[in-house]
Amino acid sequence: MLITFRSKASPDVMMYKEHARRILDLLGKDVDRGVITAAEAPNAVTTIEREIAESRQHQATSDVEQDVRAHGDDDKEHESIETVSFSTRAYPLLEMLRQARDHKADVMWGVL
Repeated sequence: MLITFRSKASPDVMMYKEHARRILDLLGKDVDRGVITAAEAPNAVTTIEREIAESRQHQATSDVEQDVRAHGDDDKEHESIETVSFSTRAYPLLEMLRQARDHKADVMWGVL
């Protein structure tokens, strides 16, 4: 299921609900629908940036874990697993929030 984030400050951002959940949980927001007000945007940006920095520190551990899952049993053929980092997934919404912060606009979302 997709979520569309809307703001007067930037183009819409669409994201899978399962990927948006981690970001919205960090911000204490409901995944189904809600608003990040212009007043909340600066704190939201800081929170997401902090989580990106934290996730980058633990990237090597995630890569090793992924490699073990992909190659743990040599008798079976494995598809290569490509992960998308938290920072990559969060970037479009983070940019929207930065624009909302700078233009004093709200960010709203609902499930399509």
